[in-house]
Amino acid sequence: MLAQTGEPAKRSVARSQLEKEAARPERTIVAALNRFDPSWLLYADDDFLVVDKPSGLSVLKDRTGSADLWTLAEAYFGPLKLVHRIDKGTSGVIVLARRAEVQKAMTQAFAARTTRKRYLARVVGALHLAGTATLDLPLRKGRKNRYRIAAPRDAIHRSGDHFSCESDGGAAYPATTRARLVRREANSSVLMLGPQTGRTHQLRVHLAWIGHAIVGDTLYGTPRAPEQAFRRLCLHAHSLELPGFGRFVAPRPAFAARQKGGTAG
Repeated sequence: MLAQTGEPAKRSVARSQLEKEAARPERTIVAALNRFDPSWLLYADDDFLVVDKPSGLSVLKDRTGSADLWTLAEAYFGPLKLVHRIDKGTSGVIVLARRAEVQKAMTQAFAARTTRKRYLARVVGALHLAGTATLDLPLRKGRKNRYRIAAPRDAIHRSGDHFSCESDGGAAYPATTRARLVRREANSSVLMLGPQTGRTHQLRVHLAWIGHAIVGDTLYGTPRAPEQAFRRLCLHAHSLELPGFGRFVAPRPAFAARQKGGTAG
């Protein structure tokens, strides 16, 4: 329920590892899945659920006919209400409301951009950053449900850790991402990402267009490139802070674990 003071409510967690940073084995979903796995649950009360969604599980039904989180969760918990979504390939924190007034409060927080989201990603290449990078790159819808930067790739300008470009005209949507280097390897880097806007595929497009596509991203990366190949999209919704409800953290996936020879950011 909502905290009376307006401060994040203090809640007991469903799993002791909620705030732990330890990596765990990768979990992906197969089409034959037919029930909700209680181990996905990060938190539950009469108002809402917080789930650590596996990669490969769509939030809602899609045209593939594969299992989806919504159907499985409703079969397990009863009627639910949608608050937000993350991509099918993205793992991590997602919230499902159980009451209409809770859904309304949460969706208003997302609309007002008062939520705080953090993602972990492994990207192609050794990205060098002096501090926290800012990617101010407007987006535009492209072909075949893809998105793109609203300017040619060579129009992107880097000044220190600031990436920016001017729209080349036409419809464009402002999009800003903060990125901090967690670890740099020889051929890849792990980043902590903070989207300041909530555009579709924003993180994936921003990183691809500055030359560091997310590993395993077959839509915006180069699938046949050896450094790009992986069994899943290496993007994880690591934490979500909802004013009045609390902060929820999903354990780090294996792709964000430290590798030998890495350099901490």
